[in-house]
Amino acid sequence: MSRRLRLGGRVFAPSAGFTVVALVLCALCVRLGAWQWHKGMQREQQWTRFARGADQVIALGARAVSDVPLYQRVSVTGRLDGARQFLLDNRSYRGRAGYEVLTPLTRAGAAVLLIDRGWVAFSGTRARLPDIAFEAAAPVTLSGRIAELPSPGLASGRAAPSAVAAWPKVTSYPRLAELSAALGAPLAARIVLLDPQAPFGYVRDWQPPGMAPLRHLSYAIQWWSFATLTLIGWAIMSTRRNHAAPMR
Repeated sequence: MSRRLRLGGRVFAPSAGFTVVALVLCALCVRLGAWQWHKGMQREQQWTRFARGADQVIALGARAVSDVPLYQRVSVTGRLDGARQFLLDNRSYRGRAGYEVLTPLTRAGAAVLLIDRGWVAFSGTRARLPDIAFEAAAPVTLSGRIAELPSPGLASGRAAPSAVAAWPKVTSYPRLAELSAALGAPLAARIVLLDPQAPFGYVRDWQPPGMAPLRHLSYAIQWWSFATLTLIGWAIMSTRRNHAAPMR
């Protein structure tokens, strides 16, 4: 039974079913708004770390990459392995399809470190991979940012490097363990995004991860606005004219 509230010539009488539906929709919008707000706060922290990471360059040496903050710029010395490289598939730049080039860097007394040398364009056919060969027999010192391997939005986007494919091996959103198995050597837990001014690189227009924090926050406000509109709509649709005969 609905409760009735007389307001002049109108009566407020929401039905139980309509009220439950409105409350569920309102709660869902509030929850989605809170989730977007939380994502925005997380993204703000990531973008702040990305900006601060450029303040100074730390010599990595033989230290584990997990000992260095994410997005921190480091310098590292080792030998680049041009014979065994990976091409990260499904990586676009300004709307163009292409790959990111991962090249192993062998360090003395430490795990092999993957250097992301940047983006190269798709040739138009899978049968012809881009030429990523280089000359670097001697040890080199490179600088770049500590980062994570790119991860897919859906698990179905993953494709491990084929064991029988020739080098460079094409892979899509691989796990480090899969790259380590293909390489036959233990890998560091993170990679290095090669600095734009460093040698041996391609397109390196590195950006903070994910969409801008402000977009997440604006989505949160939108969801909360939907929650408010749901309540307003519930109140309006639950109010109607009072056709009852006036009492004498």
